[in-house]
Amino acid sequence: MLSERRLEVLRAIVQDYVGTEEPVGSKALTERHRLGVSPATVRNDMAVLEEEGYIAQPHTSAGRIPTDKGYRLFVDRLAGVKPLSTPERRAIQNFLDGAVDLDDVVGRTVRLLAQLTRQVAVVQYPSLTRSTVRHVELLSLAPARLMLVVITDTGRVEQRLVDTQTPFGETSVADLRARLNSRVVGRRFTDVPQLVQDLPESFETDDDRATVKAVLATLLETLAEEAEERLMIGGTANLTRFGHDFPLTIRPVLEALEEHVVLLKLLGEASESGMAVRIGHENAYEGLNSTSVVSVGYGSGGEAVAKLGVVGPTRMDYPGTMGAVRAVARYVGQILAES
Repeated sequence: MLSERRLEVLRAIVQDYVGTEEPVGSKALTERHRLGVSPATVRNDMAVLEEEGYIAQPHTSAGRIPTDKGYRLFVDRLAGVKPLSTPERRAIQNFLDGAVDLDDVVGRTVRLLAQLTRQVAVVQYPSLTRSTVRHVELLSLAPARLMLVVITDTGRVEQRLVDTQTPFGETSVADLRARLNSRVVGRRFTDVPQLVQDLPESFETDDDRATVKAVLATLLETLAEEAEERLMIGGTANLTRFGHDFPLTIRPVLEALEEHVVLLKLLGEASESGMAVRIGHENAYEGLNSTSVVSVGYGSGGEAVAKLGVVGPTRMDYPGTMGAVRAVARYVGQILAES
């Protein structure tokens, strides 16, 4: 266990290195921070921190930089989440409140996160597997053609055309719409197949039963198609500001960002609503070993329906980034709850 003083020295090293991009020496630490001890004592503390693997000497200069282990301890023990200012919170609300649909919400969220953190922003679309049905609409477009519209509790809207073998009148359309909604509204999408499996048998004629089966087949196909997780990424150009933070080249990072499966796995490590911070080599994908990922769940109510976060170099303003990610997730959750 490190002493409180050595923890303070580590905190100061992380803060200075993140702020200056330069390795930090004992003289600079005593000048910038009120550590209450001599430079010789700080040098001794730095030697212990280096021996324990929390800081390292990148080259022959006297300065030290934090290691992944040092950043980990900083995040776990030393870094509070930096609250956003009132103007920042107002700007988030104003920017997101103008969204017109779910695609717009996700797009605005990506741009906002990238601007606030100056990192790469990643936002997962709300998953149908964690969503519930808000409403099912069934419309007659022609005597033998229907439109099925499924609306989720997160504002996601899916539309499909259904061609039937025989005409299906307006009265029958209204009847089927009412029966469908009575069974599935407020229920999880994963429960829908079981909830509707016997619905065709409740209709009297063979033609009507065939039409109901066609509608249900389209509904279940929609659920299967949309089960695939979707992501939106923004701010990749921000990485060019941190070229010297990546060994040799940022190409492995860019290649990893193109692999949505990798990003989904990283985001998936966030707990339902809690925040996850993965630092450097804690990221299993080798291409992201020089980055940190800050992610959190978002959703309406207390349950997360998806994740959002940012990817940036390990030399990151963790308190500010964590505060921005948490604040944006909270506002997106409110929008989904009100939509």
